[in-house]
Amino acid sequence: MAVIQALGFTFGYGSGNFISRKLGSRETQEAEQMAVTGFISSFAAGVLLAVLGLLFLQPLVRLLGATETIAPYTADYARFILIGAPWMTASLVLNNQLRFQGSAFYGMVGIAAGAILNISLDPLFIFVFHMGTGGAGLATILSQLVSFFLLLAGCRRGGNLQLRLRNVKLTAYFYKEILRGGFPSFCRQSISSLSTICMNLAAGGWGDAAIAAMSIVNRITLLANSTLIGFGQGFQPVCGFNYGAKFYGRVREAFWFCVKLASAFLIPLCAIGFLLAPQIVALFRHNDLQVIAIGTLALRCQCITFPLFIWVGMHNMMLQTIGKALPASVLALSRQGLCFLPALAILVPFLGLLGVQLAQPVADICSFLLALPIGIHALHQLTFLEQNQLTQKNG
Repeated sequence: MAVIQALGFTFGYGSGNFISRKLGSRETQEAEQMAVTGFISSFAAGVLLAVLGLLFLQPLVRLLGATETIAPYTADYARFILIGAPWMTASLVLNNQLRFQGSAFYGMVGIAAGAILNISLDPLFIFVFHMGTGGAGLATILSQLVSFFLLLAGCRRGGNLQLRLRNVKLTAYFYKEILRGGFPSFCRQSISSLSTICMNLAAGGWGDAAIAAMSIVNRITLLANSTLIGFGQGFQPVCGFNYGAKFYGRVREAFWFCVKLASAFLIPLCAIGFLLAPQIVALFRHNDLQVIAIGTLALRCQCITFPLFIWVGMHNMMLQTIGKALPASVLALSRQGLCFLPALAILVPFLGLLGVQLAQPVADICSFLLALPIGIHALHQLTFLEQNQLTQKNG
């Protein structure tokens, strides 16, 4: 799923960032060409992923860190997910393109409808048809197919850019722009997949209970992370339009507004997570005391340091949107890659299971320290551009 998301977000963010800047500078023709090019390219990439994944399914399952007992369930789930990779990848692109055009409502309808349908189909396929994890995978791809068609319909409403095949431009220029705007997302999602694999392999030394506990904690923190991403995604169209129109002061103002709003929401949420950690973990495995004990400590540690990621995440979104691919990619890699993987490699040999539980909090602190000077420099650059623009007008 993380690999599919990496492809979808690469083409979606890459094309979407370009679209928002071009719409801000009133260059609609290039925006339309990018929209259909990103869409067609993502679908083709999804087809390639599906074919390769299904051909090498068993090695892929092992690579993901599945144990002997987990491997059959992983394969049943992954098989269906890979079949749905083309439209799942393309759906992510359509959602991001709609959002970057300022039509978040149509994107939300498509994604939310698929999510609600998925929730409804899961128990039907798992318990009524007795399909197990394979049923969960089938429910996911059918739901995502519905989302795909709803998102396609959304592109034809509200004055959004039309996806006309005659506008496809498979040129180096467009792919360079897709990579420039989408590579940070690829880094973020790919490293998330790699970090999950490494976490599973590290936790596997303490049995399935440790893998289950850390997986639960990752799912819980994903909720907080998704909230932060939501704030960032709301900021990105504003950032892209205003940067393209050269309203640099508005970009800076919107950035600080989102940082304050995200902090006001996430800090109390992390406090609740710290206080109620045993009860929250127990919601997933209420009858397994070992899983609850391992998960409780890991969740509490992550709740302490997670608010630091607000600074990292918001700067990552801003730099990516304005086309600063290198610093955006560094920040995208920092939390779960540049900082997390070394923390896991260093802490686990010395602290054992405690090292597994502490790796992400330590990585959060390190990624914040890395992002601090990068973020300050980016804000100073915006101030310089604004002042330079005012000087030119007055001159």
